[in-house]
Amino acid sequence: MQLLYNIAAIIVGVLIIPVFMVRAVREKGFVERIKQSLGFFPPHALDKVANKDCIWVHAASVGEIVATSPLIKEFRREFPTSPILVSVVTTSGYEMANRIIKDADAIIYFPLDLPWLAGHVLKRIRPRVYLPVETELWPNFLKTARELHVPVMMVNGRISDKSVKQYKHLHSLLHDMIGTVKQFAMQSPIDADYIKRLGAPPELVIVTGNTKFDQTYTDVSPEEKERILTEMCLKNNDGIFLAGSSHRGEEEPVLEAFQAVRKNHPNARLVIAPRELLRTTEVVHLCKKAGFDTATRTGLQKEPRAEGNEPDIVILDTIGELGKVYSIGDVVYVGGSLVPHGGHNILEPAAHGKAIIVGHHMFNFKDTYALFKNRNACITVKNGKQLAEAVAKLFDDPAHRHRMEEETRAIVQENKGASRKSAIILRDMLDKFENAPENLHHVRSTQKIANLQTYFIDLVHSKEVHGVFLHLILGILYIFSLIYASLVNLKLWGYSAGILKRKRLGCFVISLGNVTVGGTGKTPTAQRLASDIRDMGYRVVILNRGYRAKWHGEVGVVSDGRQLHMEAAEAGDEAYMLAKHLPNVPVLIGAERAVTGQYAIDHFGAEVAILDDGYQHWQLERDMDILLVDAVNVFGNGYILPRGTLREPISHIRRADVCLLTKVDQAAAGSREYINETVKKYNDHAAIVESIHQPRCFMPLYDWYMNIGGEGIDVREMAGKRIVAVSAIGNPASFEQTLSDIGASIIESLRYPDHHDYTAQEMRDVLEQAEAKGAEAIVITEKDAVKIPAEVVKEHWPIPVYVICVEVTFQAGREEFLATLQKRLTERIGRMPKATVTEELPASLSEGGEPRSGGGCGEGRA
Repeated sequence: MQLLYNIAAIIVGVLIIPVFMVRAVREKGFVERIKQSLGFFPPHALDKVANKDCIWVHAASVGEIVATSPLIKEFRREFPTSPILVSVVTTSGYEMANRIIKDADAIIYFPLDLPWLAGHVLKRIRPRVYLPVETELWPNFLKTARELHVPVMMVNGRISDKSVKQYKHLHSLLHDMIGTVKQFAMQSPIDADYIKRLGAPPELVIVTGNTKFDQTYTDVSPEEKERILTEMCLKNNDGIFLAGSSHRGEEEPVLEAFQAVRKNHPNARLVIAPRELLRTTEVVHLCKKAGFDTATRTGLQKEPRAEGNEPDIVILDTIGELGKVYSIGDVVYVGGSLVPHGGHNILEPAAHGKAIIVGHHMFNFKDTYALFKNRNACITVKNGKQLAEAVAKLFDDPAHRHRMEEETRAIVQENKGASRKSAIILRDMLDKFENAPENLHHVRSTQKIANLQTYFIDLVHSKEVHGVFLHLILGILYIFSLIYASLVNLKLWGYSAGILKRKRLGCFVISLGNVTVGGTGKTPTAQRLASDIRDMGYRVVILNRGYRAKWHGEVGVVSDGRQLHMEAAEAGDEAYMLAKHLPNVPVLIGAERAVTGQYAIDHFGAEVAILDDGYQHWQLERDMDILLVDAVNVFGNGYILPRGTLREPISHIRRADVCLLTKVDQAAAGSREYINETVKKYNDHAAIVESIHQPRCFMPLYDWYMNIGGEGIDVREMAGKRIVAVSAIGNPASFEQTLSDIGASIIESLRYPDHHDYTAQEMRDVLEQAEAKGAEAIVITEKDAVKIPAEVVKEHWPIPVYVICVEVTFQAGREEFLATLQKRLTERIGRMPKATVTEELPASLSEGGEPRSGGGCGEGRA
């Protein structure tokens, strides 16, 4: 689901560029908003908060900023030495934050929740805690928070009916987001119930009340109120009707109500504050069309009107003033409620003790609305006619209006204190979190992580697919898989028909590979096969394509069988591992095996060449095709790339001379039988052999790094030890199962994406976590060992790091397989084996010749 979210985010980001361009021209401050949202902050904007354990409070827009204002004051009181960062999404929210929040050390725009971008900003700031206001949950941001071990607490939490329904469609993404939050401080019991329904643990949910009851920025002195009336040319009035946060479709009923008021109060005035400032011109037009003299707040500031020429209606076209302007209203209608928007918060006018009218669409603020409605502190109307009647009645009956005002003030006073409660809860949460044993030396960079590759594999293997969008994505992938399969079949037909030419080497060629993506055990199997053929007395070489190798060229000699000539980064991890464990077996890398194979014949006298991962390397003729089938993950999910993990159709099993079932000891019941039936369905001549992966020894990391073919310590010495398992391989579960089978106690498993390159800091973080958990050893795979920086290997670690060395052991079918192999070797080579590589080294190397890779290494150097 994370992958789908990221794809959708990128698509939306691209499609919305034209809209952004228009808004950049029309909307003041929008360019700065986009720059910061993309991670480009003004100089020194983060100086006071970045890497200083700040408290990061995120409030999306004006409404959330209003709720944040009293929170910031309480956080400053509770944490006087902690910097405070406030982030917003909208330009209006940014202006409002800068106007009313004086205790923040920095105010920025929140980064767009695009892959890598949100995480980059979070890593740059590294706050002590992150506090989203109301329901500001962003998947990529929260994913990085989990990885960095940043606790998250929802404050002034609010969930609407609509949000509950929408969030449920996020499935695993919702689970991850909710699971990241350590504490939920919710506005009301209704919100608390909703968040529990979305998966929040009940013990983490607390009802604090609404922090907007604590707001003080709207407080207006008599002098300030007089100034507002003067500047808006409203001093001479017979009562003021104020419509706040109005939406399209609401101004017409508001104007009808104003006309009704004017019948008995000809000098009454109307103030309209459109929710979207871009609609100001539209609203002015509607008012003038209704026959009223209309002016805007900004227009009156530039050109004040003389007494006696006051406008009937003033349009409030400024940002952040509505909270204070509510103070001049006698009757207030809160918009977004006659249309199905869900209403707006009535607490701002309530803070001024006003008589409030709302429409019947208040589903976004059910709890607050219910509180005021049940105490007759607000009036609900269903249409324009009822609105006109209610407004006129409140103007005509001051006593009734005053009773509503007194009740409103009482409700506000009774519900203050939510901000203080939130600050105390935050203190308790941080104390528990930071003093927990597992967090005393918490690791910021070694949490279990995933990338698009691992998520893609989870997606295509999903047993249950929910949602139209997910079905659409998988459908598109399936169409591409049909195209890919057609191209694979066409290419294979081209070679079979002789249209595409194959090359033939003057030695016995064995291809070793699979038909699926991911680990099936090719590398240890190649190692086993090469050592067996070497022990038969044949000169054998391994030809590897050099996946992820930094070295580029036709032929690269990783090892000549006696010493290494490349580092792991140069050779690629698979080729390097083979070279480490195969004395007397040269290992070469290169994209064209015909070229590397001929080099091996010319320089090493190769009699047998093993194509590591060569089942799809059809350019070269082979004498034996060995197909590996993972008995744990049988044939992937049955689909071709990219819908599945098959490299080619399962029917292509027919090319195999040998089908080798790997890791049969870890296979589920019935897996072997299913594989045998499938093989026989497409191939009635292939020999079927079984194998298991067994730990040969545990080598200290430094010894593994420095020597070829070391012995290490006996696997039985790891039984009962408390270990941390670290892996970046295709099938980490198999590695962990192997450790469990020998009796090791895995107290933590840290999984990284396949082929992950470790940094020195990551490995030091692993050590910190191992120490915090009381580990006796850290165990990694050989594939991980080649990715660890040399400077880390040579450090003295207080907890030993071991590399588990695994070997393949052939089981059922072994004797028949080796006998067939020996027979074919004899027939092809034309003789029985006679000499090993060590007995007859080619002159080019025995006399000091250099391989084409250049750059030799000292004896035994890794």
